[in-house]
Amino acid sequence: MSPHAVELRRAVALALGGDWQAAHEIAQKYEEDEAACWLHGIVHRIEGDLGNAGYWYQRCRRELRQDVTAEAELRELQAALG
Repeated sequence: MSPHAVELRRAVALALGGDWQAAHEIAQKYEEDEAACWLHGIVHRIEGDLGNAGYWYQRCRRELRQDVTAEAELRELQAALG
């Protein structure tokens, strides 16, 4: 589990509520954390910046799955964070 799980769970909740910019700011604070990199990739997907999203997915060794909605992926991350 991420050492920043509490704050990242809050960021996921913000993103699910539509405030992806606030979620992005939180993700940026923990760029060395794998879960934060995943969140960072998701929020770039939401904003439509797939090139930047791809970079963050690569950093956390995940595939950018365009067949999965950003909301579904946020829920996966939420479950992974506990």
